[in-house]
Amino acid sequence: MAAAFATAGAVRADASPPVLPALVQPATQEHHVGKIVFAELVTPDLETAKSFYGKLFGWTYQDIRFGRTHFAEATLNGRPVAGIVEKSLPQGANGQPFWLSFIASRDVDVAAGIALQHGAKLLFKMHDIRDLGREAVFADPQGAIFAMLASSSGDPSDYLADPGSWIWSSLITNDPVASVGFYKAVFGYDSYDLPGAEDSRHFILASDNYSRASVNPLPSVRPDARPSWLNFIRVEDVTAMAAKVVALGGRNLVPPHVDRKGDEVAVVADPSGAVFGLLEWSAAEAEGDPK
Repeated sequence: MAAAFATAGAVRADASPPVLPALVQPATQEHHVGKIVFAELVTPDLETAKSFYGKLFGWTYQDIRFGRTHFAEATLNGRPVAGIVEKSLPQGANGQPFWLSFIASRDVDVAAGIALQHGAKLLFKMHDIRDLGREAVFADPQGAIFAMLASSSGDPSDYLADPGSWIWSSLITNDPVASVGFYKAVFGYDSYDLPGAEDSRHFILASDNYSRASVNPLPSVRPDARPSWLNFIRVEDVTAMAAKVVALGGRNLVPPHVDRKGDEVAVVADPSGAVFGLLEWSAAEAEGDPK
């Protein structure tokens, strides 16, 4: 949402501050430190992205413009689900459109200090957004980009996400053990080992007795892959939705397959190349169950 500042560049000094919707309406005092509470797409083509995700998931939009920045907030069933900000990106790997994960914090300044002490790089300094809260954007010690947000309206409750909403996140990294240590230090996560191959380790990060994200090694078949956060959207039929992604101009990167818990999953890219996941989630599972 507010990463339009962080990732689209500074607003002109003479531009009036943006008015962005609160994360939770009406406001609550509910906070879930470590929960990924929002995701924002940085893309060079706002209108194409809006059309793609609207047709794919039924998202609707509120357009917001401040200074020279074009931004849209996506909603589903009356709840904020994502932000989309238009930004011209450089050529090459560093110019790849991407989804930015926002992790809940009670105090961004304190958490930022801990992150920097543990090797993170500050990409956009702490700042306040009216009605939204305080945020900052970082690269973790392995280079994965993430944001932290102290929402002034509270954090979303731990309900089971509807189809078309974010349901899970995975950190894909070249050093899972070090990454787990970093995020535990910053957000106070509990961590748990998951069974896996002998030459790799997989972890779950948890808070408030809910599993929040997994930490996984970079795939050995992709030596050029960079550490990153990968967010998954809940769908009812991964195979059908992966086919729809292609029909709408996107790509299948990891074809639909069954994960370790028996649910179908796929990794896809939108028409501009931003990567996200599709995941089935049975109604019998709680939202925080590990994947």
